[in-house]
Amino acid sequence: MTSYLEFEKPLAELERRIGELRAAADSDEVAIDIDAEVARLERKASGQLASIYKSLTPWQKTQVARHPSRPHFGDYVAHAFTDFIPLGGDRAFGDDQAILGGFATLDTPDGGVKVMLIGHEKGNDTQSRLKHNFGMGKPEGYRKAIRLMELAGRFGLPVVTLVDTSGAFPGVEAEERGQAEAIARATEACLNLSVPMVAAIVGEGGSGGAVALASAERVLMMEHAVYSVISPEGCASILWRTAEKAPEAAEAMKVTAQDLKRLGVIDRIVDEPLGGAHRDPVLAAKSLGRAIGEELISLAGKTPDVLRDARANRFIAIGSLA
Repeated sequence: MTSYLEFEKPLAELERRIGELRAAADSDEVAIDIDAEVARLERKASGQLASIYKSLTPWQKTQVARHPSRPHFGDYVAHAFTDFIPLGGDRAFGDDQAILGGFATLDTPDGGVKVMLIGHEKGNDTQSRLKHNFGMGKPEGYRKAIRLMELAGRFGLPVVTLVDTSGAFPGVEAEERGQAEAIARATEACLNLSVPMVAAIVGEGGSGGAVALASAERVLMMEHAVYSVISPEGCASILWRTAEKAPEAAEAMKVTAQDLKRLGVIDRIVDEPLGGAHRDPVLAAKSLGRAIGEELISLAGKTPDVLRDARANRFIAIGSLA
């Protein structure tokens, strides 16, 4: 069943009516042809959906990025990659399920590219969200990511990261195990990689928990994803002492892919299916896979020094007035 966001309620009524008509047509008790009416309503719904998503506010995009049916790491693995071999553990404390990774093959027209795939997993129902801690990585998760990046360097494999987290886990136990240090080390590992790295913000990109897996020479962002130093609610609570100002905060923070592309924070926007990635996860995954493949081709053959300089220079240039 489709889960509708608040601003999609007019569309919800139309699609409900379409569903009722189809159910009536399938019933033995109804012997009338309603194809023309269904087609008319479907055209109207499609037009309304296009109109809504053409003019989303930053806060509405934040809601889309958090949609409960939005595809996560496991969905992208299933539809854009093959031969995924998960690797677990940081060899120090444990295996964090909020950050997953392993060897994979990116599907491409010429047969596929072997990569090291790492990303946040939020889960898709109550049980799996608890298992994956809602995508909020702990120190052992970031240390696992470091281990996998170093492994990729030894094998000469490109690194692909899928970022989708509201931020690193802020609990006491995470701080006790060195959360800040682990995030810093993961960021350092990204910047020091000797192989190509492509990062994609696929949902939420929150704070250092996102940057630790997104310090790449190519940063992609899904059309309705968001990327920021703090959540709009958190920003509003600091500036206005109330989370109710989150829409204003989202506007001021420039959290959308379109704003961040103009500011040079990201390099490329990946189109989503009409109505958001949650309406067609398979198509969204295929679209992202193609974009990642194209970026890896452009980075192929570059020396480690060139790659490291590219990463350093892209971050130094952010915010430059020159």
